[in-house]
Amino acid sequence: MLAKVFSSAVLGIDAYIVEVEVDLAPGLPTFAVVGLPDASVKESRERVKAAVQNSGLDFPVRRITVNLAPADIRKEGSAYDLPIAVGLLCATGVIPASALQASVLLGELSLDGRVKPIRGALCIALAAERAGMTRLILPRENAAEAAVMPGIAVYPVDTLPQVVEFLSGRLHQEALRVDLQAAFAHVPSASVDFAEVKGQALVKRALEVAAAGGHNVLLLGPPGAGKSMLARRLTTILPAMSLAEALETTRIHSVAGLTGARTAVVTTRPFRAPHHTISDVGLIGGGQVPMPGEVSLAHHGILFLDELPEFRRHVLEVLRQPLEESLICIQSPERPKSL
Repeated sequence: MLAKVFSSAVLGIDAYIVEVEVDLAPGLPTFAVVGLPDASVKESRERVKAAVQNSGLDFPVRRITVNLAPADIRKEGSAYDLPIAVGLLCATGVIPASALQASVLLGELSLDGRVKPIRGALCIALAAERAGMTRLILPRENAAEAAVMPGIAVYPVDTLPQVVEFLSGRLHQEALRVDLQAAFAHVPSASVDFAEVKGQALVKRALEVAAAGGHNVLLLGPPGAGKSMLARRLTTILPAMSLAEALETTRIHSVAGLTGARTAVVTTRPFRAPHHTISDVGLIGGGQVPMPGEVSLAHHGILFLDELPEFRRHVLEVLRQPLEESLICIQSPERPKSL
C-alpha cells in the first residue's frame, strides 16, 4: 500500500513542503529512505521502528520504501520521524488516509514514542499556510511559536499514540491560540538600563542619535572609559519592536534553535556580542546546511564587536557588504547530485 504525508523542511530561513511517501510491498523485510537524506534522516529508521513498537503498535514486517520529495534537495534533521511513522501506520490501515489531507506533520521521535521539539516552527507554519494547508501538527514545545500565524490551525502533541488517536478521530483536541497582544504587553525587562549611566553626556548623546536613526557607532577610548558598558545598554533606548519586526526576528532565531516553549515570539531587540575568535561563517552565516550567523541573529537589534582590532582581518572583510548594502548574500554550495 502507498500512503502520503505532508511535512516540511527549512532552507535558510525559508521553508518548503516535503511529501513523505511510504510504500509497503511484499518481499524481504527492509526499510529504505530515499530522496537525498542525510545521516540523521537515515537514522530515523531505527527511531521510528522502536517508537512504533514501544507505543504498543504493530510495525509492518514488509519491504518499506520512504521517499522524501522533492528528491533533488538534501533533507537534514530528525523532524521527519513523526511523518514517516504516521505514513507507515496509514499504509497499514491504522490511520485513515482522509485524516492526512491538508495536514503538515513534524517532530522527532524518542524511542518510547515521545515527540521531541524541532527547529524553524514559525518558518514552517508560514510555508504551510502559503501552500494552502489547514492543519499543522507539531511538538508541544514548538506549538506556541507556530500558532502566531493566524491562517493555520496548530495542534500540539506529546506522544505518537496521541497523534494516532487524534488522526483516527478518537481524540478531540482544540487548536492552540496565541494572544499576540498579551505577548507584547509582557515584554521582559532588561537587566541593564541606559538610564543607569551617570555623566558621559557627549557619548550618550551620540548613542541616542545613532539609536534614533539606525546608524552604526565606533567607540574609541582608553580601557575603563565605559565603552562596553554604554554599548550593552544601547538596546534599552531603541524603539519597541513592531509585529513585523518581531516575526522576522523570531523566524531567524527559530531556525537557529534559540526559541523555546515559553517564547511564542521574540518581543525584545536582540543583543549579540560574539567573541573575537569567531569565524567568518559564524559571523555572516552559511555552511553546507545554511544557518544564520551573528549578523542575522542581531537583525533589528545590536551587533556588538568588542575589541574590534582583535578580530581576524578576513572576518572583518565579510562585514563590508552588510554595511554598504544592508543585506547579506551568501553563495550557496553546489546542490548535491545523486549517483
